[in-house]
Amino acid sequence: MLKFRWETEFKETEIGEIPKDWEIENLGWAVKSLESGSRPKGGLLKHDPNGILSIGGENITWQGDLTLDNCLRFKEEFYESLKKGKIEKEDILLVKDGATIGKLAYVKEVPEGRAMVNEHVFLIRTDKEKYNPRYLFYYLFSDAGQRLIESAIGGSAQGGIKRDITEIVKIPIFPFEEQSRIATVLSYFDDLIENKKRQNEILEKTAIAIFKNWFVDFEPFKNEEFVDSELGKIPKGWEVKKITEVVKILRGISFDSKDASFEYFEDAIPILRANNIKPNRTIDLTDLMFIPKSKVSEEKKLKELDIVIVGSNGNPELVGNFACFIEILPPKDFSFGSFMYCLRTNSKIFFPFIYCILNSNYFSEYLASVVTGTNISNLKKSDLENFQIVIPPPPILQKFHSLVEPLFQKIINNQKQIMVLRKIRDTLLPLLVFGKLRVEEI
Repeated sequence: MLKFRWETEFKETEIGEIPKDWEIENLGWAVKSLESGSRPKGGLLKHDPNGILSIGGENITWQGDLTLDNCLRFKEEFYESLKKGKIEKEDILLVKDGATIGKLAYVKEVPEGRAMVNEHVFLIRTDKEKYNPRYLFYYLFSDAGQRLIESAIGGSAQGGIKRDITEIVKIPIFPFEEQSRIATVLSYFDDLIENKKRQNEILEKTAIAIFKNWFVDFEPFKNEEFVDSELGKIPKGWEVKKITEVVKILRGISFDSKDASFEYFEDAIPILRANNIKPNRTIDLTDLMFIPKSKVSEEKKLKELDIVIVGSNGNPELVGNFACFIEILPPKDFSFGSFMYCLRTNSKIFFPFIYCILNSNYFSEYLASVVTGTNISNLKKSDLENFQIVIPPPPILQKFHSLVEPLFQKIINNQKQIMVLRKIRDTLLPLLVFGKLRVEEI
């Protein structure tokens, strides 16, 4: 049974206020090793789709997750040749340079059993006899922990975090058993979040499999008469139309840089950008930009079930990434930047159908044929508007919607619960890791 106690006696230290019975040490006291990895010469050219995962800063989110959809992989021989950078269970990964310096992830289990980090990521391995690695992750993940990491940055972000971080960053020292209790309480929330994310992956795969069976392979309609169309043979009575027959496509907000801030201000509205749309079709609500709400029309405030898609980016792999916007709790206005598009279905009945189309190989192949640009890859609004789709008769569309809508509703509910769980965890985290709220029993 969980038992908490509010602490009443504190002392001031370099890391802020902590309980009187805690002490302070350098991070190095708790670290067994600090190392980074490397990549074969040639980097991307050496990517092997069947190789071992090589995790870089782009694979770590500000929410402490690993996103491995577009992760580079290198040959097993290279992995075996490494003396440093091989990931082990309970390691902490820290982005040590670049634009996303300071991002962290905790390795509960090594992805696919074997993985490595590249030269832009530090691998922090804790001395597990002295310090709980998951507690250390939560401590560094806290706002105060992030400020301590920032203090270890040499010069600019590009200069990066050096190995002397182990001497610069200070950590609280208190009984290992209490560290473990704190880590256990916070991990309850992360484990629930992970479980709901896995549920969503299965639910989405199920919906897409049904879509493919119906509208790609035409299995339920094999015995019907087929006719020729611009997109090949389709059941008689079905139509090929532009996607704009069923969705409205909106271009994102353009704004002057002097009006934008990475810090919230009064009467501001958050703006989603390419970095907020993840390859796993989720929206990361960290690292937001804010502009005055007065600059955004009602039409360009996102609504639930709007599909936000990346239209332009320096990284061609990000163009075409999309996600469904889900209202946060409590409801809050959001908009989207000028390098983004919003697809708003004319009716909710079209949402699952369009979402699955955007998930198809057909759309990926279309993107490959129309996205242009050298330094910046662009998906033109006109190309998106000219995208042709096969639309079945209303009774079939209604039947499909009735079949998959409960799946999407569960995905949306799970996503809202994930937001609530993260909010609770983030509220508890500073109270627990700095000893304001003591965990006495579990």
